[in-house]
Amino acid sequence: MSSPNSSCSPQLSLYINGRWVRSQASEFLNVVNPATGEVLAQVPADAPQDVDAAARAAAAAFPEWRRTPPEERIQYLFKLKQLLEERLDEIARFITLENGKTLAESRGEIRRAIENVEVACGIPTLMQGYNLEDVARGLDEMMIRQPLGVVAAITPFNFPVMIPFWFLPYAIACGNTFILKPSEKVPLSAQRVFELLETLHFPPGVVNLVQGAKTAVDSLLGHPVVQAISFVGSTPVAQHVYAQAAAHGKRVQCQGGAKNHVIVLPDADMEMATRITAESAFGCAGQRCLAVSVALTVGEAKSSFQPRLVDAIHSIRAGNGLDKGVHMGPVITPESKARIEGWIAQGAREGAAVAVDGRHSNIPSGRGNFLGPTLLDGVPAASALSSAEIFGPVLSLVHTRDLEEAIEFLSRSPYGNQASLFTTSGAAARKFRYEAPAGNIGINIGVAAPMAYFPFSGWKNSFFGTLHAQGRDAVEFYTAQKVVIERWPKEWSRKF
Repeated sequence: MSSPNSSCSPQLSLYINGRWVRSQASEFLNVVNPATGEVLAQVPADAPQDVDAAARAAAAAFPEWRRTPPEERIQYLFKLKQLLEERLDEIARFITLENGKTLAESRGEIRRAIENVEVACGIPTLMQGYNLEDVARGLDEMMIRQPLGVVAAITPFNFPVMIPFWFLPYAIACGNTFILKPSEKVPLSAQRVFELLETLHFPPGVVNLVQGAKTAVDSLLGHPVVQAISFVGSTPVAQHVYAQAAAHGKRVQCQGGAKNHVIVLPDADMEMATRITAESAFGCAGQRCLAVSVALTVGEAKSSFQPRLVDAIHSIRAGNGLDKGVHMGPVITPESKARIEGWIAQGAREGAAVAVDGRHSNIPSGRGNFLGPTLLDGVPAASALSSAEIFGPVLSLVHTRDLEEAIEFLSRSPYGNQASLFTTSGAAARKFRYEAPAGNIGINIGVAAPMAYFPFSGWKNSFFGTLHAQGRDAVEFYTAQKVVIERWPKEWSRKF
C-alpha cells in the first residue's frame, strides 16, 4: 500500500484467501484526513462479490484451521504481538492521519489492541470445558467447546485498530476463520494491520479484509456461510445489524451508542474530578463510546466543580493530532461538525448557558473539521441534550440536590454504557455501584474501560445481545458448547 503521505490517492485493495486483490466495486469513496481535508486514499464503496469471495475463502479454510491445535494457533498471536509492538508508532500515525486523534491517543489505542492479543494467547486454558464422572452409574458427561466457523466483525471509525482486536484474536484462536469490514471512513489502519498479518503466513483464508459501506454490511449479515457477527457503532445501525443477522440465524453481539454520566459529590477530590472529567469528555474529540457526556453535580459540589471545570477546559489545546502539544484533534467529518454545532445551538435555545463555546475557538483549522471543547451549563432535564448521543466535544452540566436525584436522572437515559462517580465516601460508592444502570461503572474513574480479560459491558440501548466483547465472553461467543454423554459397558472392554 502506498504511504499515507503520498501525493497520489491509491485505491485500496482487499485481503482475501491469503493475497491482496482488487475490489470488484465500480465506485470508490475518498478517505479524507479530518485535520487537513487531504484525500489519503480511495476505498471501495459497495461490491457484494467481494464479501462473497471472502466468505467462501474463509469457509474453505475453516476445516483445516479448526483441526490445528490451539497451542499452534496461538503461536501466530505471539508473533503478532511482537509485530504490533515493533510497529506501534507507525500504525499510530496511520490512525491519527485518518481519524484525527492525537498521536498519544493513537498509541494508547494500539496498547489496548495488544492487550487483547495477549489475553487471547491464553485460549488453551480459556477454551477448556468441564466434565463429571458417574452422572449415572457407568455414565460420564463432559462439555467441550468447538469453533463456529466463519465469523465477521463490522467496526467503527473511532477506534480503527483497537475495536477490531476486540474480536480478531479471540475468533481465530478459538479456531474460527475471520472477516473484517472496517469503517469506510478509516480503512488505512486496518489495511496496515493486515499487511502485518500477511507477514505471519496464516493459512490462506483464515483472516480476510473486505471494504465497503452499507451493501457490504448487509452482504455479511445475509451470507449463508457467516455464522456470527460482531458490530460496534451507533444504536440505530446496531439495531439493524442485530435484527437482520438474527433473522438469518446468526449469533450476534452489537455494541451501540452511549450517553455516559459522571456524578460529582461534594466530598470528591475536586482537582482530580475536574481533570479526569475534562479528559474523559474531550479526549478523542468526544468520539468514544465511553466519553463522559453529562456531568451531574450534587449539592454544594456545583460551586467548586464548575469553575474548576471551566479552567480545565480552557487548558485544552485543539489542533492537528500530529502536532506536538495538541490535546484534542478534529471530529471525523464536516457533517459531524455541523451536527454537533446544531446540538450546541439547541442547548442554548433550551436554556443552557454556553460556559465554553467551542464553535468560536481560535483553531488554525484550514480545511479541518475542528471544534473546540464546549461546556453547556444548567442543561434542563427536559432538554433533548440530556438523552441524545452527541458524539463530539460537548459536555452538559446538570445540577442535582442529592445522590438519589442524580441516579434517577441517569436512570432515565435510554443508554447504559458507562456511569462514574467521584467521591471519598465508601458508602456512596457502594450505593452507586449497586444502583447505577450501566454496564461499565467507574469510581473516581473518568473512562471505565475494562481490561481485556473483562467483558466490555453495556446495558439498555448501548448493547444488543448476550455475550460481550473481550475476555471470557469473547471465548463463549466464538465457540459452541457440545455436551457428550458416554457409556462404556465392561463387557466391551478387553480383559487384561
